[in-house]
Amino acid sequence: MAEGQARETHVFVSGNPGRDVQRVGTARWLGEDPTLIHEPVWGVLGNLGDSQCYLGVRSKVDAVHQAMSARVARDGLPIRLIAPGFTLAVSDGQLNGTAQMRYSLIGREAVNDATELHLRASDMAGVIAVVACDKPPVGTLAAILDFNVPAVLLSDGSIHPGVDPVTNERLDIVAAFQVASADDETRTRTALHACPGQGSCGGMFTYNTMQTFIAVLGMEPLHMVAPASEDPRRLEQFPAELVDCLVTMHNIGLRPRDIVTPAALRNAVTVTMAMGGSTNVALHAVELARSAGLDFWGQVMSQEEFNDLSSRLPVLVNMRPFGAYSMVDVEDVGGLPVIVAELLRGGWLDGSTRTCTGETLAEQVARLAPPAPDGEVVHPLAAPFKSTGGLRLLHGNLAPDGGAILKLAGVERGIVNGQFIGRARVFDSEQSLIDTLADRPEVISDGDMIVIRYVGPRGAPGMPEMLDPTSRITALCRQRDITVALMTDGRFSGGSVGLVIGHISPEAYLAGPIALVEDGDTITVDLEGNRLDCAELADPPTAQQRLASWQTAATANGGAHPHVVAIEGRLLRRMRSTARSALDGGGMQDS
Repeated sequence: MAEGQARETHVFVSGNPGRDVQRVGTARWLGEDPTLIHEPVWGVLGNLGDSQCYLGVRSKVDAVHQAMSARVARDGLPIRLIAPGFTLAVSDGQLNGTAQMRYSLIGREAVNDATELHLRASDMAGVIAVVACDKPPVGTLAAILDFNVPAVLLSDGSIHPGVDPVTNERLDIVAAFQVASADDETRTRTALHACPGQGSCGGMFTYNTMQTFIAVLGMEPLHMVAPASEDPRRLEQFPAELVDCLVTMHNIGLRPRDIVTPAALRNAVTVTMAMGGSTNVALHAVELARSAGLDFWGQVMSQEEFNDLSSRLPVLVNMRPFGAYSMVDVEDVGGLPVIVAELLRGGWLDGSTRTCTGETLAEQVARLAPPAPDGEVVHPLAAPFKSTGGLRLLHGNLAPDGGAILKLAGVERGIVNGQFIGRARVFDSEQSLIDTLADRPEVISDGDMIVIRYVGPRGAPGMPEMLDPTSRITALCRQRDITVALMTDGRFSGGSVGLVIGHISPEAYLAGPIALVEDGDTITVDLEGNRLDCAELADPPTAQQRLASWQTAATANGGAHPHVVAIEGRLLRRMRSTARSALDGGGMQDS
């Protein structure tokens, strides 16, 4: 008792009794030593949301916090632990095809804000973040890079694929979107079996694209990406390993901005491209580079370098949505380290970049000693799954600044001699296209280039994904054996397939060329020259007349074109007034 009394007499030393009382109370509640209340702060952060993407996060946060507490006690570390913090986000799967999908990319920004609040208000000196879904990890890491204290991330893990009890085929959330026009029994059966457990989307959709990106970037151990959310190692093994990483970073003075360099960003783009990753990487890579104090297109790679890489780099994985397997299958054949090792051997990566383990990328791979590619799920460079890279950036009179993005790995048909030439079918909202595909699909014809506009970062606002319409178009094309392309100033889910082009800017809201396209115009996609053009807009008098008409309509409507939707709510207003272009990451400006 005397010893306890002596210790308690030395905790109120800061001159701020209120702060000290709460720190002591928190320490005792967490089972920590209250005499450490003035030491540097470490803690755990988790992403939470409204779907099964986030169901496994709390248990991992608790396990990591327990491992951190045990390490502090075992080694007598002069560290004060605080209670875990959580950020809130949304589920893209539930929101796709609805007006609420506008909040998806905004969710990345809100998570960034909430993470910054937690880090800066608590003056944290070290953090481990358990991340889930696809936008929250980017927002979390962006705030960590901006604050720049030792940190390491853990992806919560993927969901296992489901199985159709009638056909015995594998199912996932993209399969569910693609049966939207099927009979009631098929839709119900798919809904009941497509997502059978916890975890984020399991294919090479945006979640696994960004978790792969973050790990190759150096901010998450490579072997922690591919195991399923329910893998027991995520509770029993990984937490202590993550604390090892944080202690190592702390001891050697390694900070996130020492890890996230131009070379590391190039590595991350290369691996995600070799895995046929999501077009969203072109938004998120730019945002993460900015948070690390870097200009992605100026200091990491130019658009020309991006396209050159894509034209030379093969796709090594046979993964959904363009292949057959899920990330859990990649884990079964050795996980992400197999792919990174293969690309290192082929000379595609810079193995000298630093990682959160304290090792270089090459050293981490060598320690993990992954097996060679199995040839079915993961292919070797000598016999790739697809011969060319997954993504391509287009420029032209529809995208004068470039940045319009196409996922080549997902194109199923329509490119002849490197070109697609189609007729424009214009829709001024996503919903109007969904209604047409649901009620009058017969009006969509072979060779159409569907245009969805006023859904950009400011126009929507929030640049929603187009997984619902792209899935319906894919199903329609397969049923009728036709080719229908799509272009938009919005963006796509990593689960979208087909000849679909997004991120077109300047967006329609800002009178970009996409706003001037009319039904029947001729749209050409030229993959030899990486161009996206409208024949009619190549005629200056026609382009000038259409722009003048657009400006007249906008002026008469108070400055916004009549096709722009009215909005309510602080977040939507903030996004509309401050959003950057898609080429610049599509997020909210700082001021």
